[in-house]
Amino acid sequence: MKTTVSIEGAEFYAYHGFYDEERKSGNNFILCAEVELKSFDSNDDNIYDTVNYETIYQICKTEMERTQKLLETVVYNIIMRMKNELDNVTSGKVILEKLNPKLGGPVRKSRVEMKF
Repeated sequence: MKTTVSIEGAEFYAYHGFYDEERKSGNNFILCAEVELKSFDSNDDNIYDTVNYETIYQICKTEMERTQKLLETVVYNIIMRMKNELDNVTSGKVILEKLNPKLGGPVRKSRVEMKF
C-alpha cells in the first residue's frame, strides 16, 4: 500500500533571490512538500508509524528562514533534510514557487521542483 504525507500551499515571506534587492525586499513564496512512506501499520494508531506533517513543516520553515541566492538551494536543503532526518520514507518531493518575480514583465510565479 502506498502512503504519502504532505503539506500543500504553505505560505512564507522570505528573502531568497540572486540579486541583492531581492534579498533585501523579500517576496511571497508557496511551498509544497511530500514524502512517501516505506510502510504504514495503523493497528495501534501510533504517530510513530508515520511521518508527522508538523515535522515536515518545521523543516521547511527553518530552511525558508535561511536566505539563499537560489531557490534550488532552498529546495535541495529541504529535500536532503527530509531524506536524512525522517525515518520510514522512500521518496519525497518539494515544490517552491516565488510569486510575482520581478522579471521585467508580468509573471505570476517561478517554480522549482525537486524529487528524491
